[in-house]
Amino acid sequence: MRRLALLAVVVLLAAAMKLYATGTIEPPVNFVLQDPPRPLPQIAIADGDGKAGLLLDFRGKFVLLNVWATWCVPCRKEMPTLDRLQGLLGGPDFQVIALSIDRGGAEVVRKFFEEIGVQHIAIHLDSAGAAFQTLGVVGLPTTVLIDREGREVGRLIGPAEWDSPKMIAFLKSIVAKPTGPAPAAQPEEKHS
Repeated sequence: MRRLALLAVVVLLAAAMKLYATGTIEPPVNFVLQDPPRPLPQIAIADGDGKAGLLLDFRGKFVLLNVWATWCVPCRKEMPTLDRLQGLLGGPDFQVIALSIDRGGAEVVRKFFEEIGVQHIAIHLDSAGAAFQTLGVVGLPTTVLIDREGREVGRLIGPAEWDSPKMIAFLKSIVAKPTGPAPAAQPEEKHS
């Protein structure tokens, strides 16, 4: 049985990599792409030590911003998959930011991360819930994929298996695409 399961994973990964190589990867279920990418407002975040920063500080890499809370059961369930995703893809081109809206602060998140063995994701906080409103989050978890220029590429509301072969292949295909600044508005032609 174990061999069969391993074979199934290998076949799925091979299929996902083939799709990735041809550039024809479809977004996972419930992942809504923005075409063109949408500009995002400034979003304030704090790290686990309370140091204030902005989401804009991560410009230059793709960011998978996951808005979550320790009291949210689906959030708790998907967090290990986000941690594994950061371990697999995290680097100069990609970063998972798990933005907790817990009012209990860093200690609540730190305790939860220790309980489940998070190794790759840093603590980020929005205890006031400002990002929740700024991003128009309607439920937890909500995950927003942000491009190198700080624009929303897509969003998924609800939990996901972020470390599944299909999801990894999809995210790799997005990160591999060149991005540039949003196209400038064309001046209107005047008709005489």
